[in-house]
Amino acid sequence: QLRVVEQGGGLVQPGGALRLSCGASTDTLDYYAVAWFRQAPGKEREGVVCISSSAGSTRAADSVKGRFLITRRKNTMYLQMNNLKPEDTAVYYCAADRMVLVDSCLVPGSFGSWGQGTQVTVSS
Repeated sequence: QLRVVEQGGGLVQPGGALRLSCGASTDTLDYYAVAWFRQAPGKEREGVVCISSSAGSTRAADSVKGRFLITRRKNTMYLQMNNLKPEDTAVYYCAADRMVLVDSCLVPGSFGSWGQGTQVTVSS
């Protein structure tokens, strides 16, 4: 079972930026689908951004398009978050798995390996 661990998170003011990272127990994530999800209090976990395992296509939720970017390098994935808003406040989770197509890479059930989560709070 692949293990993934997030780093980063914290408190940031509205309009600010933050980068999360997630290390995996493998030499490379190139052959995995990777994704970031988030869960706010009282809400379901939702997909934020992802990269599919096949063509490496990316997909983003409408609420973060143009603001959030997912990348991966070697065994680490990153989430760059810009122009943060209070509604971005949530616990953020990284996830990885093989054989996840772009149509389903924002669906939590598509992934078997999850990090423990890291809190991101956007507030003045």
